[in-house]
Amino acid sequence: MSRFVDRVVIHVAAGDGGNGVASVHREKFKPLGGPDGGNGGKGGDVVLIVDSQVHTLLDFHFRPHAAAGNGKGGAGGNRDGANGADLELRVPEGTVVLTPDGEVLADLVGEGTRMIAAQGGRGGLGNAALASKARKAPGFALLGEPGEKHDLVLELKSVADVGLLGFPSAGKSSLISVLSAAKPKIADYPFTTLVPNLGVITAGETVFTMADVPGLIPGASEGKGLGLDFLRHIERCAVLVHVVDCATYETDRDPLSDIDALEEELAKYTPSLADDLAERPRVVVLNKIDIPEARDLADMVKPDIEARGLPVFEVSTASREGLRELTFALGRIVEEYRASRPQQEATRIVLRPTAVDDSGFTVVEDPQTPGGFIVRGERPERWIRQTDFSNDEAVGYLADRLARLGVEDVLVKMGAVPGAQVTIGDLVFDWEPSTPAGIAAVAMTGRGTDARLEPHNRVGAAERLAAKKARRLPGTYDEDLEEEE
Repeated sequence: MSRFVDRVVIHVAAGDGGNGVASVHREKFKPLGGPDGGNGGKGGDVVLIVDSQVHTLLDFHFRPHAAAGNGKGGAGGNRDGANGADLELRVPEGTVVLTPDGEVLADLVGEGTRMIAAQGGRGGLGNAALASKARKAPGFALLGEPGEKHDLVLELKSVADVGLLGFPSAGKSSLISVLSAAKPKIADYPFTTLVPNLGVITAGETVFTMADVPGLIPGASEGKGLGLDFLRHIERCAVLVHVVDCATYETDRDPLSDIDALEEELAKYTPSLADDLAERPRVVVLNKIDIPEARDLADMVKPDIEARGLPVFEVSTASREGLRELTFALGRIVEEYRASRPQQEATRIVLRPTAVDDSGFTVVEDPQTPGGFIVRGERPERWIRQTDFSNDEAVGYLADRLARLGVEDVLVKMGAVPGAQVTIGDLVFDWEPSTPAGIAAVAMTGRGTDARLEPHNRVGAAERLAAKKARRLPGTYDEDLEEEE
């Protein structure tokens, strides 16, 4: 038994970028080979792709978690890490991507349409890429950035030209079965149709699709019955058709009240695609006129419906009476609707250059910490994620980058004093003024260290070499023997 799923929540995670590596070229007779650390690979993206061979969101119902591959780390010898593999998720045409709060991110229509649901993290630079006149042999590399992680809502809205409205058992499934090759399940009990059915119909030279979707009842806009499971499938329709059962056995129902009840639910429903359903053309189909009592009722209410400005067609799916006139009338309305729509253009790439006066960051006072500040901006926050804080030289490089960007100048203008608490991204630290931006050279110290930071207890390479030479000085060994005697 097949299942139709038209709304799911998925959890997508892009791949993390690989770390850069700090390496020095070592080769015989080349004592100063220089840095040769490679860059880390980019993390894979999670991509949604429209595929005409996919018809439901059932796969995401059973497997809601999707993760792309991570980038590989760099290596010595200027070897860059491999990029992480992208993860492509196939979705049916008509899928709308929303945030958990209901904001529409994309409307995926058209074979092959792509959307990057989660961007992979950048790979970190190796020390070969970080070398400069100031740092000829950096003793550090940048870390890879984590990939994006999102919770997304996928809703499938049927791509149909004609949508059939009507109470359960009004004859919608029977109508689409005789007008097209669709073979929906048909029976005389409520909610026979539990999933949308699509049929392709030909009217002369016009070919259009008709959607037979779950029955609509009062309260559907609030989720009653099949409710929103129905309503989301009529948002794309060019014309809405009221299918009225003129042979109903329910004494408290009549064609006019059925139409009013359904129109009331449509008025309450707010489409996520931000289009007003009240502006869509309406057609009324009085069904089951092969039954004498139903024909009499149809003849009675037809003038009242036409007085509302609605086209009315009396049909019978059993005897096929009136179906040809209905088919060609719907074809004309669909053609008029298509002609009124703006012509689809190829997606254009829009470049938005950064404003001349855009510094790329903002500094505000921290409302929770007296005397503290919060720095916000894409570049400062990205630099924080890339920094290895266990390496003093990497921390010094971060300080230089922030100084060149102008963060320290802004902090001074806002009254920051040494020791003030500054927050950038997830990092909270006590601010100490660094060297002025634009310095000609960085004071050279041991690899992995920075003279501007507090002294540490690690023994540097220069100290170890001096101690080794001292132990090898001439006469040192004999003097030690004399002292022992």
